[in-house]
Amino acid sequence: MQKSDVGNKESGKIWIRKPCPATRDGLIVNIVHTAAEYQPKSLRFLNVAFDSTGDAFIAGDHQGNIYVFDLIGNKFTLVQRTNQASTALAFNLHRKSEFLVALADYSIKCFDTVTKELVSWMSGHESSIFSISVHASGRYAITTSSDTAQLWDLDTFQRKRKLNISQSVGIQKVFFLPFSNTILSCFKDNSIFAWECDALVCKYQLPPPPVESDLKYKVFAVTRDGRILAAGGKSNHLHLWCLETQQLFRIIQLPTKIRSIRHIEFIPDSFDAGSNQILGVLGQDGIMRFINIQNCKLLFDIGTLDEGICTSVISPNGRYITSIMENGSLNVYSVQVLTQELNKPPPPLVKVIEDLSKKTGPGHLKVRVIGGKVQRPRKAKDCKTTTTILRNMMDADLENKENDLPKGLCKKSLQTLLRGYGEYPTKYRMFIWRSLLQLPENYSAFNSLLDKGTHYAFLNIHEKYPIKSRKLLRILQRTMSALAHWSAIFGDTPYLPLLAFPFVKLFQNNQLVCFEVIATLLINWCQHWFEYFPNPPVNILSMIENLLAHHDKELLQHYMNCGVTAQLYAWPLLETVFSEVLTREEWLRVFDSVFSNHPSFLLMIVVAYNICCKAPLLNCNLKDDFEYFFHHRNNLDIMVVIQEAYRLMLCTPVDIHPETMLDDFVPLTKSQYPVFNKYPKFIVNYQTQELERIRNDELEYLKERQAVHEMEAEIRRQKDEDEVWYQKQQLLREAENKRRDILLEEEKKLIEQRDRLLAVKRDLKLKEIQLLNASRKRFLWNQLDQREMELRRLDDEIHRKQLAKNEEIATQEMKEDLNNYRRKIDLEERRFHKAVERNECHSLETQKLVEETLANAEQACIDTDWQIQVLLKRQFDEAERKEHYEEIAKLLRDNRARELDALNALKGLEIKKGKEDEEDPLQSSHSVAALCNRIRRKCFNFDTDDYQQNQDEHFERLQELKAKSPLKLVPSAVLPEGHLNYIPGIDPETHFSLDRKREELEKKEHELMSEIRRLRYKHAQQARQRYRIPPFRQPDDADLLIT
Repeated sequence: MQKSDVGNKESGKIWIRKPCPATRDGLIVNIVHTAAEYQPKSLRFLNVAFDSTGDAFIAGDHQGNIYVFDLIGNKFTLVQRTNQASTALAFNLHRKSEFLVALADYSIKCFDTVTKELVSWMSGHESSIFSISVHASGRYAITTSSDTAQLWDLDTFQRKRKLNISQSVGIQKVFFLPFSNTILSCFKDNSIFAWECDALVCKYQLPPPPVESDLKYKVFAVTRDGRILAAGGKSNHLHLWCLETQQLFRIIQLPTKIRSIRHIEFIPDSFDAGSNQILGVLGQDGIMRFINIQNCKLLFDIGTLDEGICTSVISPNGRYITSIMENGSLNVYSVQVLTQELNKPPPPLVKVIEDLSKKTGPGHLKVRVIGGKVQRPRKAKDCKTTTTILRNMMDADLENKENDLPKGLCKKSLQTLLRGYGEYPTKYRMFIWRSLLQLPENYSAFNSLLDKGTHYAFLNIHEKYPIKSRKLLRILQRTMSALAHWSAIFGDTPYLPLLAFPFVKLFQNNQLVCFEVIATLLINWCQHWFEYFPNPPVNILSMIENLLAHHDKELLQHYMNCGVTAQLYAWPLLETVFSEVLTREEWLRVFDSVFSNHPSFLLMIVVAYNICCKAPLLNCNLKDDFEYFFHHRNNLDIMVVIQEAYRLMLCTPVDIHPETMLDDFVPLTKSQYPVFNKYPKFIVNYQTQELERIRNDELEYLKERQAVHEMEAEIRRQKDEDEVWYQKQQLLREAENKRRDILLEEEKKLIEQRDRLLAVKRDLKLKEIQLLNASRKRFLWNQLDQREMELRRLDDEIHRKQLAKNEEIATQEMKEDLNNYRRKIDLEERRFHKAVERNECHSLETQKLVEETLANAEQACIDTDWQIQVLLKRQFDEAERKEHYEEIAKLLRDNRARELDALNALKGLEIKKGKEDEEDPLQSSHSVAALCNRIRRKCFNFDTDDYQQNQDEHFERLQELKAKSPLKLVPSAVLPEGHLNYIPGIDPETHFSLDRKREELEKKEHELMSEIRRLRYKHAQQARQRYRIPPFRQPDDADLLIT
């Protein structure tokens, strides 16, 4: 083991001398990174990632230094300093010199290892990124953190999609399946979903693991063919899922000392067609164990308890394992050394027996393996002759060099094995074929051919070869396109898909091997096939015909008699490589022998097939029968055909033997494929030019035809639209005429209905007016009757009270006369002395009488005002208003007449008083007082107490009338505006406004009342001035009684 220290160097060699890893551990080199002298501690490596070739990897330490280690070129280079720790790396991008690094600040950066410059900077995560998965094409990448996964386009470095999840369900890992467009997302609740990369549509979901298993998945690994998913976690159990059937098909229990699994990864193998069998499992003890998932056997392990492994990465080509150790260093292991014991070929079946007791003499027998067959020298009858074979030492060296194969195999041993068993073991057949053909596995060259895309010659291959399996068709199209990009002639070879299809079907899970096997077949076993292109290889067919003429003249003569040439009995077998006439097992046996012998052996197989089928062929006389025979399977033993081919190889003369005309086997060159130009270039170029011209003409024709079709479609569409438009116009005209007729009829009906409606409205209006008039008249008569009844009641009450007052007055007068008579005597005695007193009393009584008269007049005016208000409030039309005005005018005239009577009475009383004063002052004073009292009572017919009682009774009767009356009269000052406008029994459409009339009446009423007050005040002032009455004082009943 060698140890390499990166130190502070930016570049240098990984190892000083060529490493020779020990068989027991397979360790090539241990890489450490020590800091500067003032920093004695070493820097720890955190992440490792291989490139697509598997011959170089990048590694980042916890200070942000990123190195590229080239294991083939034996050098390392410091490509970037990010100044922060990296959390994930990816080095298998589409542009080989670029790599992705996820940093501790949750960002992703893309750097170039050649220019050491920043290519792009991507951000969008909110937590640490622990995984970067790159698509097989290198154009897309998925970055995964604990809360989200994001899909990036590495051409534009733009985010395409983002997977968001709830906080309760975390993400374990999201990654691409190898060589597939499927994305696998694994969550912490053991749910696993498969998504289509392009449309991001869920393809399927794996069922939950068994209930009895408490395993929580944390680590995952998938085989190269994408068929098997391995999942593990904190347990010693491994679950193997079949992604094709979506079922759990196996649970592997690891040793009990493994309590949890930290990392798992499959070892790629170039000979298992992507169905990897060896799985590396890293346990919690730091030891990575490699087991076979088929037989569940422990094969080997790396790491120790003292030097444990943190994580490991296996190269895509399966040659190296790079592990990050617990001490922060890197260990690089050789898978070939670790699996050396496992890949040992089986022991040879033929052994060399040598008799050591006898070195000379005729009885000496020696058996050796020479030339791929067991040769025994024949003993003569008399044992006297001895055959000696002398060989040139140079020829022996060349033969040994030819027989030496990679991987430690021997071609002669394989030929001996094949002759003994007739075929290679199925388990090791692909390995043996790849060893025999010495495939270089040029990943870069093959990917460059694939990157050129689908060749135009195979764009419509599905139309000519309708294969049921879309996957198989896609692989066939890619392989044919790669061959056409490799050499131009293969794009024009019509039978190439027929020749390549059996190999495509056999190696469908490893397209690189498929391409190189076909390419090796074309270079070696298809020699001189294209010299007469585009015609069949006449020279090869001539060789076959010469062989058939030498070994079976009868059959060839039969062919000639039937007009059948080699193009009919040999070329169909060659162009399909026997895939049409043999089963899968028979075909594999045939090509076991073809690949193990000289390229001329394929022609011998064709001749042997014809000779073995001689009996049925001699019975055929028609070309159609021969054509059918060589395009369909026939009943024959393929081992007989192979043995016959071996016989022909030995018995054919040198002059016609194809071995002398065909070159020996030449493998494909490494790193780049050889140039294939063994064909008439002018024909191919001319044909290519013609095809290109025809294609261009066809494209132009298609464009013109498309334009014509579009024009015709446009004309038809326009014609259809015009026809539809005319039909619509015709329908519209017809509909318009119908609608016009309907409208005319409806209009006539509407006019008739309007006439009828107007007539009905007129009748209703007349009836309404009549009803309103009748109702108004009835209401007016009712109101008139109520007023008359109220007036009659008031008159009766007044008359009754007048009678009662008259009686009371008469009684009071009698009492007063008696009192006056009684006082008369006393007064006469003191007449002289009391003259002045009587004069004063006379003046006081006169004043009281005047005041009472004025008070009664005022009360009468108040009563008159109240009656006027009641009458005015009860008027609702002009007729009632006029009647009320007449009544009010009548009352005013009566009032004025009474006032005039009162004034006349006062004047008469004054005149009479003057006369009585002249006669008898005392008598006159008493008579004047009595006369004034009688006049007052006669004019007003009630005293002050009766007035108050009469007022109360009138008010009570008014309230009763208001309660009984259907029309509730409310003072206009109290009624709201809506009530003033609304009068029951009167139509709201009446053409006169009661509000306006009411306002006019109220205004006139106020003016009238003001005029009455003014006149009353004027008369009172005149009376006071005339009789010298003191200011007004309300008289009481006691004064009146005394008076």
